[in-house]
Amino acid sequence: MKWQGDSIRKKTGGRRRLGRKKRKHELGDEPTETSVGDSDYKTVVVRGGDTKTKVLATDEVNVIDGGDTTRAELQGVVENQANPNYARRDIVTKGAIVETSEGEAQVVSRPGQDGVVNAELVE
Repeated sequence: MKWQGDSIRKKTGGRRRLGRKKRKHELGDEPTETSVGDSDYKTVVVRGGDTKTKVLATDEVNVIDGGDTTRAELQGVVENQANPNYARRDIVTKGAIVETSEGEAQVVSRPGQDGVVNAELVE
């Protein structure tokens, strides 16, 4: 779990005295780093009792070409502007350029949030 409350440090670098303890609604999960491999999913219960499906690993991608959508095989990550190290580690995030059986495509969904990998062909 990751605490997402206010920092205990002020802008000046001085220490701020906390007026209370951490709250459950201020906690969050570590980022889901979706990798290329055999499909693996995780379902988590989120605030309000709803569920969210996270893609831990996948070897499939929905490729959008104009108005047509096809299921393609995910072969690897070519480039990831979010973090160059992600491309080396084959981690798929939104905005990543991936190599598919249909050609190179840019991921438009958020695999760790949406539970699916959608991508648009890049010309």
